[in-house]
Amino acid sequence: MKKVCALIGKYFGVIAIIFLILGLVTPDSWKWVVGKVAGISVLSTLLGIVMFGMGTTLDLKDFGLILKRPFDVFLGAIAQYFVMPFLAYVLATVFGLGPALTAGVVLVGTCPGGTSSNVITYMSKGDVALSVTMTMVSTVLSPILTPLITYWLIGQQINFSPIGMFFSIIQIVIVPIALGLAVKKFLPKLAETAEDYLPAVSSLAISLIIAGVIAVSRNAILAASSIIILVVILHNCLGYALGFGIARVAGLTWKKAVALSIEVGMQNSGLAVGLAKAHFASMPLAAAPGAVFSAWHNISGAMLAWLYQNVLNPKYDPDYATEQAALERRLSEED
Repeated sequence: MKKVCALIGKYFGVIAIIFLILGLVTPDSWKWVVGKVAGISVLSTLLGIVMFGMGTTLDLKDFGLILKRPFDVFLGAIAQYFVMPFLAYVLATVFGLGPALTAGVVLVGTCPGGTSSNVITYMSKGDVALSVTMTMVSTVLSPILTPLITYWLIGQQINFSPIGMFFSIIQIVIVPIALGLAVKKFLPKLAETAEDYLPAVSSLAISLIIAGVIAVSRNAILAASSIIILVVILHNCLGYALGFGIARVAGLTWKKAVALSIEVGMQNSGLAVGLAKAHFASMPLAAAPGAVFSAWHNISGAMLAWLYQNVLNPKYDPDYATEQAALERRLSEED
């Protein structure tokens, strides 16, 4: 069972694409995901499971990095909540997206970083500790900043309640993460056992959400599929590039720049889907950008990790060269 779960986590990007296609081809089989069972929202429950899994992977000690490296974490938070929201708004304006797609793209941009960024940072040999801390900080800030920035950017065009969105994020994100942290703290053996299975469960939950969202807005997505895919790809890839550029201009090392790049470019798009369904219910297409982003950013993240390791590798970084020279000197002195 553990091997199966490991494979699901490893090939999540492929699984997400498969579920996206299933949502398009057999929509009636997946519409239940965005409905209610016994009066309980299936989609919100699935998101809660994902956030609970995230909570079990975190540790309160990780917050200590905020005090040890405040500039790095502050820069990451600023980049996270400046680059992606305004980039989303610019892309929506440039491509002339309608109200529903504009709302969806902006919502993806204003959501915090996702847990996938921590895995991709590890694969890219970036600063994993910084990545985890930035994810935590952006998630903690999300109940305030996500509705506030979303309202600032599109509140004059699209009617929604930022206060309602605040409470949605508390319910969907903060409470499940807090429960996960509590399990990690008070039931460490249970949390350790769950670590083998929760990533796979989270992957399947996100895949189901993708299938459900695609299913209920199938016709609209097919009518505008090329524009949705193009905007999502540009949003994600420009986020990577701008995140890396900001980090390097600010003087961060290669490893830190890699972490910031990935943290900025990869969003908690599952949350964006849930919020879109809850607060833009009259516009089903608003959830589509988040669903497409969920599938795409895991594929692009894997490709980026390969690029960082094999093409844009740190051997071209002055800090890396200095460290290597010092290491070679120590080794020669020992010989």
